[in-house]
Parts: sequence; C-alpha cells; structure tokens
Amino acid sequence: MERAGRPIEYRSVVIPKEREGATVESVLKHELEVSGGRISRLKRVDRGLLLNGSPVRTTRRVEEGDEVSVLISDEPLKRTAEPVPFPLDIVYEDRYLLIVNKPNGISVHPTINPAEMTLEHAFAAYLGPDYVAHPVSRLDKGTTGLMTVAKYGYVQELLKRKMHSDEFRREYRGIAVGHVIPESGEIYGAIDFAGEASYKRTIVEKGPEARTGYEVISYAGNFTLLRLIPYTGKTHQLRVHMSSIGYPLAGDFMYGAEDRTLIERPALHSYELWLRHPMTGEDLHFVCPIPEDMERILRLN
Repeated sequence: MERAGRPIEYRSVVIPKEREGATVESVLKHELEVSGGRISRLKRVDRGLLLNGSPVRTTRRVEEGDEVSVLISDEPLKRTAEPVPFPLDIVYEDRYLLIVNKPNGISVHPTINPAEMTLEHAFAAYLGPDYVAHPVSRLDKGTTGLMTVAKYGYVQELLKRKMHSDEFRREYRGIAVGHVIPESGEIYGAIDFAGEASYKRTIVEKGPEARTGYEVISYAGNFTLLRLIPYTGKTHQLRVHMSSIGYPLAGDFMYGAEDRTLIERPALHSYELWLRHPMTGEDLHFVCPIPEDMERILRLN
C-alpha cells in the first residue's frame, strides 16, 4: 500500500491471558478505544486492521500473546481547507498534538464565506500535505487562548471522550460587567438555539443540562475578573451562563452590550489546560496569560 510518503502509524496491544477468546472488534473497542465508526471505515482500508502484522476480520478471535494493531494515520486524507500561511503561536507540539494560543478575530473552521481566512487554513499550511488538523474543541472567533488540535482523527476521538474530566480540563478567564455576587458558585441551565437564529443561544427549560463554575479573582471599577470552569461543553456556554445571572462578559455584543472603545470582542480567554496525553500517558499542563486587550480593562478601571 503506497501513501506517497505520508506517515503510516499504528497503535497496538498484546493480548493478555484474560482476554483470550475475545473478538478483534472487542479488542479494538475496549483496549484500543477505537470507535465503531472508525472500525467500519478501516475495514475498507488496505491493512487498516492487523493481527500479528497481517490483515484480519473483526470477527476473528484472539489468543494470548497475539498483537492487534489499528491504523491511526488518517486514511484517506481529507482536507477541509486549503493551506494559507498564517503565523501560529505554538505552545506545544509533538507527533500527535498541536497546542496553540489562538488570537482574536479568526474562526477555527471554514465559514460560509469561502474567502475568509480560518485557523484550519493556517493548520493546513503549517502541517503540510501529510496531515490534517483535527481541532478537539472550538473557540469562538473572538475568544483567545489555549486550543488543542490533534494531528490524527483517532487521537481527536480519544481526547473528545476525556473532555471535562480530570484527564482533559480547561479553565478560562473572563471579565464580567458589574460586581459579581456571590463571589463563587455554579450556574446550571440547558442551552439551545434562540428561536430561528443559527448562531445565538439561550437558556431553555428542557435539554441536556449545562454547568459552569465561577470564582471572583478581583474587582476593577465596575468590572470583575473571573475564573470560569466549563464542566460541560455547549456552544457559547460561558457567555450565555454569565449573561443569565445578570453579569454578561464585557464587550459581548450578543449576550450583553457591545462597546468597542472598551474591547472589540467578548472578554473571554482560554487560560489554563490540564491534559493527560492520550498516546503517551504523560500529564501536561499549560498556562497562557490573558492578552493585552483584557489587561487594559483591568488597568483602566
């Protein structure tokens, strides 16, 4: 099988005595954490699934000492954006992951405007023709800070399963309008689309509950610097939840009041990240200080 020089990488497990007699599919799902959809796709890929180095059907039963391997390289390679050079602030990189400090004013994914530059265009240029970027979580166009990107779809799936757990958690900094009281707490409320809008969200009575933790760090004039913890991952969750308790984020044109003399975006920053590496098991920790436009609000108030 030729892949024009692209990296070919597998993840493998050796079968212990207690798993003897299990099917290859069971081993893939439980030991290697491969999703059912990925297994289905790899059945059609040459050498996508291997037993002791040879192609195998998922119904085959394994014996102690057998080695089951799954192709984790993206196959086929499908780009969602053409490469466009753009400077990336890279916080961490290895063969599986890329963690960047996202700037303000750029979307992560391609939009309905084909001419709009996005981070996926930048990732395509940076990673070159052998990889496709797989953002693990999306930051809004105006949100800055730490963002995790997988270099393989398989790694993205592993990380998504761990989100909002001790193995993959994030903390934000936000600046709210007003003196937030009480000084700490949790906000609950299901979030869904607001009417016919395809972008705006609102609190609704029924639906999967969203949960946000907050804690006051300091007051500055009529503003509050907050520690924000998303325990769930709904679109616009932190912005909607803070607005719902009467303290919208500064500059939030959608859920508060726009004031471009103060800040040209919602004052929200992905500040801290804890991550157990899904391939190596290493515990990683990153901090990205809040940017100048948010610091300016605190200095001037």
